[in-house]
Amino acid sequence: MKKFEVPAHYRSTILGRIKEIRKVNDPRKKDHSPFVFQIGKTEIVIPRHFGFCYGVENAIEIAFRTVAENPNKRIFLLGEMIHNPQVNEDLLAEGIQFLVDNQGNRLIDFSTLNSDDIVITPAFGTTVEMAAELAQLGVHLERYNTTCPFVEKVWKRSAELGNRGYTLVVHGKYLHEETRATFSHAAETGPVVVVRNKKEAELLAKYIRRELSEEQFEIDFANKYSKGFSVSRDLQKIGVVNQTTMLATETQEIAAYLRDVVVEMYGEDATTDTRDTLCYATNDNQNATLGVLESGAQLAIVVGGFNSSNTIQIATILGEKMAVYFVRNVDDLVSRQKAIVFNYSNLKEEEIVPSLLFEENLKLIVTSGASCPDRTVDLVIQKIVDWRGESESIEAVLEGRI
Repeated sequence: MKKFEVPAHYRSTILGRIKEIRKVNDPRKKDHSPFVFQIGKTEIVIPRHFGFCYGVENAIEIAFRTVAENPNKRIFLLGEMIHNPQVNEDLLAEGIQFLVDNQGNRLIDFSTLNSDDIVITPAFGTTVEMAAELAQLGVHLERYNTTCPFVEKVWKRSAELGNRGYTLVVHGKYLHEETRATFSHAAETGPVVVVRNKKEAELLAKYIRRELSEEQFEIDFANKYSKGFSVSRDLQKIGVVNQTTMLATETQEIAAYLRDVVVEMYGEDATTDTRDTLCYATNDNQNATLGVLESGAQLAIVVGGFNSSNTIQIATILGEKMAVYFVRNVDDLVSRQKAIVFNYSNLKEEEIVPSLLFEENLKLIVTSGASCPDRTVDLVIQKIVDWRGESESIEAVLEGRI
């Protein structure tokens, strides 16, 4: 796989060393077990896969290279590059300006742009409509496009299915940047509807079975279906694709459920297999997280942006078996009496006393989302070890592992 050039301050000492050990001991990546090391009375479990994925590293490399190669130009981003506060703050510090916020609201008047300006497309991609509007202003996005290749794969598959007469059901958060972009691209070739979860898929099934009216559909799926959508016409052949950062097992469950419903109503040709659109990195990270659930850990630390969908999924998986402290970075571990954590069930920040970090014998899982730099996780691990008063250095513990 391609090796990307990302800023040196995103690289790590601790996790970098762990990755080096794993590369030497398991060059073909056949060992999917977590990496475990003991420091005094602290046992730390690192899942096989975590952190930056291909699409994120690609986006970061392009963005920082663009800044370096264009010192005298105005550079803009179509929203956050990725859902990580540190990376976005670093890009702002380099002079990049955001054109829109996470909801698509404009922060800068597009009419002020001109053909000399550089506009970078973030990893989530952008809508067909926004790209067209910028093109009319002389701003073309092709050269500075950091859209994740796996997102683009979903778009290509959606176009193929749309051209074959299938309606696309997108499993995603309909206000998320990636889902808005996928919705827009899919709607170019066929009808589209978005479902957030299994509950909404079950509601959609009632329309497939024609148990509810077109008028009720417009209420239940307001802002989640494409223009001209017809319940009676457009739910006879479907294909399910997803926002790549959703829980992959949930996407598969939704696809299997809707397949059964459509086949029951309209026959075997009414649906198609779309498992090839699931993102490998999302699958790897989620499967690695599932792989540590039976580790016996009392606590998991999940590091990443609070608005990061893939990080929320990791926290959710771990939360089925243990307590989870979901933090953005080391600064959220304010003191022994105070930590700022994200409650992934109600999507709110909370202030807690991180008492579980001070259990006498602690087994702790540490992992991160796909948009989180390894260095950020390093600092969290080191702070926990320091708080617990462990005298041995992490470097010394890892030294003899190869």
